[in-house]
Amino acid sequence: MAEPARQVVITGIGILSCLGEGPDAHWRRLMEARPQADTTTFAPYVVHPLAPIEFDKQIPKKGDQRQMELWQRIGTYAAGLALDSAGAKGNAELLAGMDLIVAAGGGERDCAVDGAILTGLRGATNPDAFLNERLMNDLRPTLFLAQLPNLLAGNISIVHGVTGSSRTFMGEEASGMDAVRIAHARIASGQSEIVLVGGAYNGERPDLLLLMEAGGYALKRAFAPVFEREKTDGGLALGSLGAFLVLESADHAAARDARPLARLSQVASDRTGRRPGEATAALERMWAGIEASLAHGHYAILSGASGAEPATAAEAAFLAAHADIPVRASGTHLGHGMEAQFPMNIALASVALMHGALYPPTDSSGRERTTDAALRQVVVTGVGHWRGEGMALVETAA
Repeated sequence: MAEPARQVVITGIGILSCLGEGPDAHWRRLMEARPQADTTTFAPYVVHPLAPIEFDKQIPKKGDQRQMELWQRIGTYAAGLALDSAGAKGNAELLAGMDLIVAAGGGERDCAVDGAILTGLRGATNPDAFLNERLMNDLRPTLFLAQLPNLLAGNISIVHGVTGSSRTFMGEEASGMDAVRIAHARIASGQSEIVLVGGAYNGERPDLLLLMEAGGYALKRAFAPVFEREKTDGGLALGSLGAFLVLESADHAAARDARPLARLSQVASDRTGRRPGEATAALERMWAGIEASLAHGHYAILSGASGAEPATAAEAAFLAAHADIPVRASGTHLGHGMEAQFPMNIALASVALMHGALYPPTDSSGRERTTDAALRQVVVTGVGHWRGEGMALVETAA
């Protein structure tokens, strides 16, 4: 007979975004119920910029900071916050056995180099030779995209001393979902005792805005809450954010007197072909595996909906089938942080459970409603803007 799965608890939360850094700052801003976004810096595109951060507090060496792109500094900083929160910072013995799972995309493009190359091509006598020479001489030697997420994991190991096994996932929102799923599964099965897992994203990049525009995903001109964007053409507002969690077995946490902040009970992910109805059906399948564990009247859904279509409509269809459940869409406040969105939402679910309540609704679509019920469980959902569906159940630690 197989041994029962071990309980997985969250003992550390490290988050930063446009709302600030840390659980307290995020909760305070969420309770204000006044989501804001930048509609001018990258006009006509809407962006949620990172709040001012003193990176020295978690990355003390300037040399380390200089060799990191911004998304890597965001991730390394968030990882440090999570380790501090878990009481693990500086504990060499604990960090030596801590596994690391990172969800991250490719590196940041050097827009100045790209612009110079494109300008030079116009007057080049031999465009092919010119392009080859410039690519060989001007691009950073680390600009091999599969390598760059590993650099974030490496920087976390170097700066914070996390030296257990290391895994890196690429693949936009789905990578964040699978990173958390696999971290949870390893602990539940006894393959790991403690894992640092999360992701980071820099949404303040012209190259990414160009990609979103080319795909028809970008929110333009005016900001609106996520579920109100269906009144227009939809669109996602990129957000700069970092989110890392320290997960560990309940027994391991108890042995080192670490206080569980919440319990991560279930995590599931899927990757449909996104034919009509498939994403909604995937959410329903995952819901079926969670529903029996829910305490009637004491749970809510924290949606990772981006605002991009048709993904958001697919998630909205799922929510419409469960219209009696209070819902909040974090993307209204944070923007959309791709790889980091799912870990961030699990962190925010944990923060809400620590307060025993949801933050106020902020849209007029009818999907977000007020509730005074004591909060004991949060179901975190995610439908990637192009691929990837996920769901997790987060519960109070008690």
